[in-house]
Amino acid sequence: MHSPKVIVKGLCKVFGNNPPQALRMLAAGATKDDVLKRTGQVVGVHNVSFDVNEGEIFVLMGLSGSGKSTLIRLVNRLVEPSAGQVLIDGRDVVTARRSELTALRRKNMSMVFQSFALMPQRTVLSNAAFGLEVAGMSRKERERRAMEVLEQVGLAPFAQKLPSELSGGMQQRVGLARALAVNPSLLIMDEAFSALDPLKRKEMQDVLLELQREHRRTIMFVSHDLEEALRIGSRIAIMEGGRLVQVGTPQEIIANPADDYVRAFFHGVDTSRYLTARDLMQTDAVPLVSKADTTNGRSQFNGNADYAFVFDGSRKICGVVRRDMPAMQPVESIRHDAPLEHVITRVVASPNALPVVDDSGSYCGSVDRAIVLKAITRSRGAHV
Repeated sequence: MHSPKVIVKGLCKVFGNNPPQALRMLAAGATKDDVLKRTGQVVGVHNVSFDVNEGEIFVLMGLSGSGKSTLIRLVNRLVEPSAGQVLIDGRDVVTARRSELTALRRKNMSMVFQSFALMPQRTVLSNAAFGLEVAGMSRKERERRAMEVLEQVGLAPFAQKLPSELSGGMQQRVGLARALAVNPSLLIMDEAFSALDPLKRKEMQDVLLELQREHRRTIMFVSHDLEEALRIGSRIAIMEGGRLVQVGTPQEIIANPADDYVRAFFHGVDTSRYLTARDLMQTDAVPLVSKADTTNGRSQFNGNADYAFVFDGSRKICGVVRRDMPAMQPVESIRHDAPLEHVITRVVASPNALPVVDDSGSYCGSVDRAIVLKAITRSRGAHV
């Protein structure tokens, strides 16, 4: 397990002339509205704590005014925190000197905004290389690096074009390329795709997921769109009124929404589409027998099950044995991250449960028709 890349502890931001007074009121139980009424100060973020793991896409969600964009700017200190800590690779950004902060932003942290903020008079290549130019890299070297990244986001043929000659989706790809060119270990994206039409938006999500498969960066992504969060997020943090309401994987949040505010996000969304084999599987529904115990073509297994999975020394599934069949039969496994659609296709074609395996191919559970049917019924109830 990777150690956290970002650790946020007790982070607060009050916009006003006397933040300590507002923080004391909040600590004594006052609400954000009380503080505004009595002091005129605005509580942007209050007492937020969470970790972001190395290599994950951590999505911050909430309605307008929930504090998500302020929070992301506190992380890279574009906004000065009123209280709390932000540790990036163990270094507290809140107490970092200005020079240290500048170096951190240039080398380790990149940000992509909703507005593409491209320089209209510069070519796509020059825009993509801008961060490297600021960092003092030679022209030849920075253009080579920028070209590599334009290749990754599918823009190499447009390197000599001006931004005005590109569509909105392509301009956003240039913005992403510029952020990636400095090879940041932390990428911060604030509503990066929300100005795009639905088709372009999905296309950019695909680009991001593809890049993530190859490079495993740590990404903090702000969105107000639940479908986007469910599609790209390793974990999702939901904010309301400056506070953190819930943090969890998409599946955890779908299965156990913390309150009505979180539940309201799912209204009209078919959440079953975001379930994977791992979310559906049972860990002890099918007996297991070791290959070493399958003697004379038969194997003994406990309980009243009709069949059992056979596994080897490293928990890889070798096949299935039945009480009424003398020899081990082959069985197809399902990957733990297989989407529901794939699971349904496979399970429907099989009379028995199928084994689910992790990234290394080791057994972690099983899925059958009854489990799949139950999951679909539960999460589609309101949408059928």
